[in-house]
Amino acid sequence: MQYRAQRLGSVLPSASAGVSQIAKSLKAQGHDVIDLGLGEPDFATPDHIIDAAHEAARSGQTRYPPTDGPAELKAAIAAKFQRDNALDYQSNEIIVSNGAKQVIFNALMATSEPGQKVLLCAPYFDSYENIALLQGLQPVIIPCSPDNGFRLTPELLNAHLTADTRWLMLNSPSNPGGVVYSRAELESIAQVLLQHPQVLILSDEIYEKILFDGNEALSLAAVCPALKDRVLTVNGVSKAYAMTGWRIGYGAGAQPLIAAMTTVQSQISSGACSIAQAAAAAALNGPQDSVAEFCNVFRGRRDLVVERIAAIDKLELPAPGGAFYALIRCSELLGTTTPDGVAIDSVADFVEHLLQQYKVAAVPGTAYAADGFFRISTATSNDLLATALDRLEQCVAQLT
Repeated sequence: MQYRAQRLGSVLPSASAGVSQIAKSLKAQGHDVIDLGLGEPDFATPDHIIDAAHEAARSGQTRYPPTDGPAELKAAIAAKFQRDNALDYQSNEIIVSNGAKQVIFNALMATSEPGQKVLLCAPYFDSYENIALLQGLQPVIIPCSPDNGFRLTPELLNAHLTADTRWLMLNSPSNPGGVVYSRAELESIAQVLLQHPQVLILSDEIYEKILFDGNEALSLAAVCPALKDRVLTVNGVSKAYAMTGWRIGYGAGAQPLIAAMTTVQSQISSGACSIAQAAAAAALNGPQDSVAEFCNVFRGRRDLVVERIAAIDKLELPAPGGAFYALIRCSELLGTTTPDGVAIDSVADFVEHLLQQYKVAAVPGTAYAADGFFRISTATSNDLLATALDRLEQCVAQLT
């Protein structure tokens, strides 16, 4: 019996989730593993958000919600876009889904035909590619140079646009590289896109509240209003409010786009959890003190990791401008040998050695089209980060 459809032939499970699952398995066996694979804030969801969920359940908000989200949450999202992003969206231009991934899945499914192209700025969040492949679309990788901070340039973009390009995926601040685009950079990208009216743009802004060094949270749709009807702005409450398990993401765009996405969602999930949506409304409408506090902690962790990596021979890490990841160059380690005589011929070999012998879980950069790099999440305590970095330093020092 054949159970696996051909469309899954090139689709891979989430790389970070896979690494984290191995780490959990080793922990269950009694190993002292530090999991730096999964991108998940280690903070507790703020109390007022939990209280709102409890009140929603107690007050009877336990029935099917509207497919595209309840009016109260959509109003909170619209207010957030006005307040934070200088963007005006009406209720029928907003959709709420089971996490930002479903927003992305809905968008591609609702708008694209098999064989059309989706442009990915490498390094990129691996789910972009796999969602595209799952729907029979053709991912096109734009290699953004580390020497340019992994930034997409107008020249690179123009060289990869074709008549059958349907989507450009743009992520700022980015996973895994922590890239934050300036206003001038977004404006220059927008000028190219204006010449290609068939292209839709997904602006993934899920990490917008985690910014360092004076960087701004800028939305492409606000920077270039002429593109607004072609931009789907994607966000959610997972990263900013430590609500990963609540599974609430949202998107805003042109009404026909949102209507098409709602049709897709109606046949997949019939909407998101009503209680989690009440919690998301409380997050967006309530006090924002915790958001700033979380960012300050992430900044300190970023600084710790950058300082420590700088002191480890053969590793390199420019300071990320946002998000909570470190994409570390380790290409100089390839061709070395472990104390046990095992050859390190690839980043996957190094990451496996780091996990099995030093009990630190990281993700090979190949998952994000960043060969020669590995990614760690800095969303864990300073003590655990320091211990993990000690182990990483010891691991590298013993390679010959």
